[in-house]
Amino acid sequence: MYSAQSNFELYDAEMNKINTITSHLLKAAQAKAIFLVDKNGLMISSTGEVAGLDITSLASLTAGNIATTGGLAKLIGEKEFSIQFHEGENDSIHLSIVAGRVILVVIFDANSSLGLVRLRVKRASASLTQVFEDIAHRQEQQGATSYSANPFAEITDDDIDNLFN
Repeated sequence: MYSAQSNFELYDAEMNKINTITSHLLKAAQAKAIFLVDKNGLMISSTGEVAGLDITSLASLTAGNIATTGGLAKLIGEKEFSIQFHEGENDSIHLSIVAGRVILVVIFDANSSLGLVRLRVKRASASLTQVFEDIAHRQEQQGATSYSANPFAEITDDDIDNLFN
């Protein structure tokens, strides 16, 4: 089970769905690597040519980049820039925010094109959004169940103070 500071947990079945979607995206977009990073900079999933990459740094820098450009977006009256593209001499990076919670990172080279990547990312994002909406729904259900099942849920600090005074 994956648990992030962003308050969501992924079970094996959910990770399998995510890995299936990202693996399919890797092939369909003719990408080199695909990463899914939470907005706190923690790596959730990676596939493709990841050997030799410092994925911890990649994850934290990706989250920092999204946060920084989010600040720029707010300065010009936008909520955020949900898609970013960085073109390099050999490789390019496409970043997109999925379900408002995670960042989909696609690294690709001249074997692919920005148009193909954007098209395939759009389809994969819809599938990933559904997975993360299901996770959020499951956690809401678990939260409601665990609160009502907890016999101490209704005890307040005043109750504790009155007990010991």
